Amino acid sequence: MSEIDDIYTSIIMEHSANSTNRHELECENCSLHGHNPNCGDDITLHIDFDDDKIKDMSFTGSGCAISQSSTSIMIDVLRGKTVDEAKKIVKIFIDMIDRKEISSEDRQLLKDSIAFSNIANMPARVKCALLSWKTLQQKLNEM
Repeated sequence: MSEIDDIYTSIIMEHSANSTNRHELECENCSLHGHNPNCGDDITLHIDFDDDKIKDMSFTGSGCAISQSSTSIMIDVLRGKTVDEAKKIVKIFIDMIDRKEISSEDRQLLKDSIAFSNIANMPARVKCALLSWKTLQQKLNEM
């Protein structure tokens, strides 16, 4: 395993074990539920929008280290972004997992979520990494 892989693995494990993003938010109609029946991942995203901006986000739920850390990292990456910025970043993340070519500029927008770039090589884990991103994408596309 390379030094870069070690760094990415440590980011994933840190978010999985000690996520400060794991809690409910006090806001009305701000919850989105996602479930992966293949492995039992179950998350609820809590999103507080302020007009077209993601004011705050959090999550609750249970699942594997990949789904939980992917959700936590997604929140860190998207908190404070506009809806349009979030849509773009979510699409870039999904494209990365789907092995599509993404520019180095787009890779920078992913910040720590780039740690999941090798998940594409583990087909059984792809849905785990994408669960929260696709759950959020559905909500953003309705806006």
